[in-house]
Amino acid sequence: RLAVEDLGTLGRTIEAVNADETVRVLVLAGEGKHFCSGFDLGALGAIDAGARFGELADALEAARPITIARLHGGVYGGAADLALACDFRLGAPAVEMFVPAARIGLHFYAGGLQRFVNRLGLATAKQVLLAGRTMDASALLACRYLDQLLPDVDTLDAAVAALTQELLGMAPLALLPMKQHLNGIAAGRLDDKQLAADILR
Repeated sequence: RLAVEDLGTLGRTIEAVNADETVRVLVLAGEGKHFCSGFDLGALGAIDAGARFGELADALEAARPITIARLHGGVYGGAADLALACDFRLGAPAVEMFVPAARIGLHFYAGGLQRFVNRLGLATAKQVLLAGRTMDASALLACRYLDQLLPDVDTLDAAVAALTQELLGMAPLALLPMKQHLNGIAAGRLDDKQLAADILR
């Protein structure tokens, strides 16, 4: 689970990566049995967890490098949106996703709602956020939450390494701006002038 200080640590890491042009691919991974069990519910009264998670997920989505989420186990609560904010999501058979916000009386934050609807569709977003469905690996692949489902963790790691190398082989002056423009189109906020400038660069 993520404690209050972990949100700050991740935010500062993204800022550092954005400032380092030598970093072109960022892999988000967890240790132990699960990818992440979400926010520490015991700290809910201390901060506005939704706002902080929303800021972090938005920053991850807007990060300069290409981002890959390596999902080997449970992806719960706000962590489901952190993974969704990444450009690619690769998973192993034990991966499952569950967002309990409605069950515990929390209204999911705006950025997360938009990502679930824009990337997975309204019907899937309602299954996850309103009905509180737990989605297993096959369901996550079917709804395109996962880009790839690998047969085991070793193969998952090999696939993450292979995708990383493939992305590093691309021309960064084309690859990284295209990421930003694709996300802009998906969110309905394409910057036409910046797109024209990047095409002519």
